[in-house]
Amino acid sequence: MNPLTKVKLINELNEKEAHLGIKDSVSWHAEYKDSAWIFIGGFPYELTEGDIICVFSQYGEIANINLVRDKKTGKSKGFCFLCYEDQRSTILAVDNLNGIKIKGRTLRVDHVSNYRPPKDSDDIDDVTKQLREEGCAPKAPSSSESESEDECLLPLKKPKKDKKEKKKKKKEKKEKKKESKEERRATQTDSPSTPAVRVKKEKEDTGYENVVTS
Repeated sequence: MNPLTKVKLINELNEKEAHLGIKDSVSWHAEYKDSAWIFIGGFPYELTEGDIICVFSQYGEIANINLVRDKKTGKSKGFCFLCYEDQRSTILAVDNLNGIKIKGRTLRVDHVSNYRPPKDSDDIDDVTKQLREEGCAPKAPSSSESESEDECLLPLKKPKKDKKEKKKKKKEKKEKKKESKEERRATQTDSPSTPAVRVKKEKEDTGYENVVTS
């Protein structure tokens, strides 16, 4: 069957199930519930493992990838097998990435029921061999590394005694301020200041004396 015809059939099947509201337990995806591997074909030959991981990692953590290459030239054949950590990620990848175009080429994404890893040959390089054996998923840090990281990340806490002493000093300062204010108020009420009285002298009127004498 033509690869593009398979792409079309998968998309039609997904649309039909979505329209009818078929449950996951009876969906066609349920036939592959025991496999976390998918087939990816039809992508440009210049794409590397890293490029494919960048595209497909949006639907889950990728555990392993096998990009099929020519044994003599080492060039990509345009298809690969990819494994997710969570099997449910395969459903998302098939539903959303099957039929997309990358550099003008249509991708075919489908489930793989029984994936068999290729046998290592003498021509395989060390990097590919390590990738097939260990996968590409992030490794969990060892207990010693995690403990050392936790020690570095722990914030330095000040001793509680210093905090208590600071609080006591603040309270003492507040009490002293209150006492000084109260003393000032007491002195002001006990000795009220009497305002100074100014006596105004009368001016002598010489004209008035002349009238009286006359």
